Amino acid sequence: MKIVIAPDSYKGSLTALQVSNNMEKGVKRVFKDSVVEKIPMADGGEGTVQSLIDSTAGKIINIKVTGPALKEVNAFYGILGDGKTAIIEMAAASGLPLISDDEKNPLKTTTYGTGQLVKDALDRGCRNIIIGLGGSATNDGGLGVAKALGVKFLDINGNDIGEGGGNLDKLASIDISNMDPRIKESNITAACDVDNPLCGPEGASNVFGPQKGADKEMIETLDRNLANYADIIKKDLSMDIINTPGAGAAGGLGAGLLAFFNAKIKRGIDIVIDITRLEEKIQDADIVITGEGMIDFQTAFGKTPFGVAKIAKKYNLPVIAIAGGIGKNAESLYEKGFDSIFSIVDSPMSLDKAMENSGILIEKTVERVLRVLKINLSDD
Repeated sequence: MKIVIAPDSYKGSLTALQVSNNMEKGVKRVFKDSVVEKIPMADGGEGTVQSLIDSTAGKIINIKVTGPALKEVNAFYGILGDGKTAIIEMAAASGLPLISDDEKNPLKTTTYGTGQLVKDALDRGCRNIIIGLGGSATNDGGLGVAKALGVKFLDINGNDIGEGGGNLDKLASIDISNMDPRIKESNITAACDVDNPLCGPEGASNVFGPQKGADKEMIETLDRNLANYADIIKKDLSMDIINTPGAGAAGGLGAGLLAFFNAKIKRGIDIVIDITRLEEKIQDADIVITGEGMIDFQTAFGKTPFGVAKIAKKYNLPVIAIAGGIGKNAESLYEKGFDSIFSIVDSPMSLDKAMENSGILIEKTVERVLRVLKINLSDD
């Protein structure tokens, strides 16, 4: 018997690899001679770097960069096992957790540090670069990233406009003549799970600005500034990115990656499925086990367990999900590839206790589920 284990992390508790290891212990308590294939997964958000490093025997690179509030911060990214692919979470260099509440100001915050991560990956020979968009503290349209790679953003007098989305109204021209030439030799992919355009009611500023500290007046300014940014990109680079789905992700970083790096925008879970070769490994399985910290109706919107279930059902394989908690309308997932969903919580307990003991709870839950399956297999 072959059992494929392909979970996401349990946020704040266990990495995807740790979840996988605990699931495997539960499997081996029931099917001692089974072949277990562990594939730590992610959906392009938090934890993606660690999961792909674990899945491909890669390594973490730690580096100091300019943070969103223009202060030096400790950041990281991953180089996968092939030695040529870098996986970057923009939030590691330009994310909300890196600034205090007092520093939240999307008029000023910058993605420059994310650009420094890209440059370091290029310096180490990576020419396939995946950038996860999400959790940003910024609304600069990728201005900082592009500046870190040599792009110049000039006002009407030919002077640098400075950092942050609040300065994009000054933008009169863009000069890419000194952009790092290695960008053109590279494949850049943006891992993005939102379809927001750059501007307008569904754009970066209106939808995501408030969580970054923007009030109503600031949102109007940022939206207007990004519209000017898009106009100058169209004038100088002959690219119309303002309404491209995903352009508004991460405070408009999606737009910047499209315009300056010729990036492709792709769903995060699809990128992870490709890198881990999940479909190839799943084809000859007998059972597939997935999971994440919380499973509910939103799981079907590009989350890891849904991506795993979708692949498994191409081969008519049973899919079992093990979750820290089961939320609203989770039963809707039974029509979308899941055969059953189980919570690891086996008695009344606090969230803190559940998180503290999540490893053993996962192990015991998998064991209980598979013992029931073993009865069914014995009857057959």
